[in-house]
Amino acid sequence: MLTAGQILRLIRGGSCRTRKELIEITGLSRSTITDRVDRLIEAGYIHESGVGVSGGGRPPSVLDLDATNRFVLVADLGAGHARVALTDLAARPVAEEHTDMRIDLGPEPVLSWVRQAFQRLLDRTGQAPGRVCGIGLDLPASVNQATSRVARSFVMPGWDEFPIAETIGAGFDVPILVENDANAMALGEWWWRWRETSSLLLVKVSTGIGAGIVIDGRVYRGVEAAAGNIGHVRLREGDHRVCTCGSRGCVASLASGHALALQLGRPASRDVVRLVQAGDPGAIALTQEAGRTLGIVLATAVSLLNPGVLVLAGDMAETGEHYLTGIRESVYRRSLPYTTRNLDIVTSTLGDRAGIVGTAVLVTEHVLSPDVVDAALGPELAPSLRYGPAPRKAVGARSPATDRTR
Repeated sequence: MLTAGQILRLIRGGSCRTRKELIEITGLSRSTITDRVDRLIEAGYIHESGVGVSGGGRPPSVLDLDATNRFVLVADLGAGHARVALTDLAARPVAEEHTDMRIDLGPEPVLSWVRQAFQRLLDRTGQAPGRVCGIGLDLPASVNQATSRVARSFVMPGWDEFPIAETIGAGFDVPILVENDANAMALGEWWWRWRETSSLLLVKVSTGIGAGIVIDGRVYRGVEAAAGNIGHVRLREGDHRVCTCGSRGCVASLASGHALALQLGRPASRDVVRLVQAGDPGAIALTQEAGRTLGIVLATAVSLLNPGVLVLAGDMAETGEHYLTGIRESVYRRSLPYTTRNLDIVTSTLGDRAGIVGTAVLVTEHVLSPDVVDAALGPELAPSLRYGPAPRKAVGARSPATDRTR
């Protein structure tokens, strides 16, 4: 017997948009479907958004997610920036705020700003905290999904094992999810534009280099939540440049925005972007060579994963085709032709909002999952018990058909 949460999943997925379709596809009785749908409507999960095509008689009401009845608060933290947003359940930002902030300031000042910014978003939009159903945060680190704490990071001193969820969620009795930034960005890009592909690989190149992998609509994190750490693959062990991880010759020490900034005598990757956009020949040449260097590692990733899309994100995606051209050269030269035949190598569609969208999607998928929805609705009663005892059956009458389960 499908629960109300499972019925919601069918409606959200688009396979069932009317009560009639729910009856036909699930095999449940009309009374059971009416019960499940009514409970979801009363709780504000779905609403009737119009009428469908009639096959004769009264046109059926179309059921759809009520995306504006609840909201999600999300924060996207990078090495040098912080962005927060209030989104609806379709991952559409209602309000946003951004500031330049170094994450190595430590968890307390950074998370204090996030909490205050969350409150400013609620005040600005006039939304009560009670309408927030979930909170999400992404950051440049490997995250222990069981504890929502940083497992390891080379750019976040003081964050390891810090109680992020407990700190950020003070005053909110809602689920709080913490995710790696490249994973969140990959999910955001997949959800926004590439949902028809079964495998997407996103590489974020800013201060450092990291990757996010989405397979069949789910983030792949690996056994130790370390999947995507391609920035610390060693390419030139004899190289004198030291990576943030302490090793020499890592691809991040050769091809990241920070590495290029050091070579150009600039403080940050954003300065490299500005030079490239201004047409500086030295910056352009270094940027293209960095793309070719990273492409060596990405060619291996493409051969292993055979993704349908490879997305370049982060600061270096804003150099136009220069960094991307270098990646394409190496990937196409070093991979078998049939692994790249249907591969799109592109820059990010969402830009610096990819993490916000992806984190919002992550939280939304959690709070609208069948288990969480059913727990929020409380114990589910059979229709006969909810609407009173069934009428007495006349002698010799046939029993009504029972519900069929899937």
